This record gives sequence, structure tokens and C-alpha cells, in this order.
Amino acid sequence: MARIKLDIPEKIIAQVSIPVRITDINYGNHLGNDAFVGIIHEARMQWLQQYGYTELDIEGTGLILADLVVEFKAEGFYGDIIEVSIAAGDISKVSFELFYRLTAKRNEAITVLALAKTGMVCYNYSNKKVVAMPGNLHTVLTK
Repeated sequence: MARIKLDIPEKIIAQVSIPVRITDINYGNHLGNDAFVGIIHEARMQWLQQYGYTELDIEGTGLILADLVVEFKAEGFYGDIIEVSIAAGDISKVSFELFYRLTAKRNEAITVLALAKTGMVCYNYSNKKVVAMPGNLHTVLTK
């Protein structure tokens, strides 16, 4: 089976910390795959909030998730504080990529838990149509 291999851009646009909750732990006694997706979503929301945005309102424009890829690297555990580094990838007139590196510090060593990518599309939820990216969002992605 061919494995997915993500290359995370070097330029980080945001970093957030998210603790692993007991409800994130699965029957294998580690962070569940669904919880990784939730942590990625939370990291994106915290990044947007730094600019006064939400996924439903970025200068009147919303975002919709077009695709998601997660490359699992190591187990996460209850009590971990996950550091999520976010980087921007390809940017078009209506969409952009966000890359995520999820790490945890254990015994003074950094463990990479997962790499991920989301494809985000600017969207008008009222009209149900793809729309142009607001200029300030483009600036935030490229700074």
C-alpha cells in the first residue's frame, strides 16, 4: 500500500496549543483518528480568531472544507499538549491550502504526531456559491 507523504511548507503563519481531552482517547488508549480531525479544526478556528474571523465570516465570506488529508506519525495520549503549527500552501483566487504539523513534547523531546492538509474554498453560504477570496485573507496567508 502506498502511503501518503505530506511536505509541510517551512513558513509558519500560526501556532496554537491544544490539550488532549479524555474524550479524545479511543479504545486503544490513545488519541483517536477522529479527534485528530477535531484538533485540526480547532487549530484553524483559533488561527482565524486571531484576526477576528470565523469560518462563516471572513469579511462577509465563509469557508468550506474541500478536502482533508492526515498522515499519522505517532500516538497521542491523554495529558499531551499538542502544538499545532499552521502553514499556507497553494493560494488561488477562490481557495487555499493549509498545512498542519501536530507535535507533543515528551521528556524534553518533540514527537511529531501527525501532518495534515486541508483545502479551503471561499464560499457564500446564502447563495451556495464559490466566491473570490477577500483581500485581507490573502494578506494573512502570505505574511
